Amino acid sequence: MEPIIIPIVLGILLIILGVNNLKGNINSIHLYHRKRVTEEDKAAFGKLVGIGTIVCGVGCVLLGLCAGLTELLNQDIFVIIGSVLVVACLLVGLGTSFYAMFKYNKGIF
Repeated sequence: MEPIIIPIVLGILLIILGVNNLKGNINSIHLYHRKRVTEEDKAAFGKLVGIGTIVCGVGCVLLGLCAGLTELLNQDIFVIIGSVLVVACLLVGLGTSFYAMFKYNKGIF
């Protein structure tokens, strides 16, 4: 049961965090990144980071759903599908967040 619940709960938390960032509240982002973003760019920065976080969260939820289908239908193909989906979502989500950091912070460090 844990292989189903943990990724779904983590995904939901990431989606909530992403929606919060998407609305312009960037307090959950590391202080270093918040300091380097100008006041007029904060909304756009929060939007891009929020989208990236939401995409990562959706990938985690999909992984949990695929794990549930694996247990329900006893078909291992869903493990492969879930793994591919979560990796793809993480790459896109992290890529979007890193793009925002490079664009508005001029780097990630």
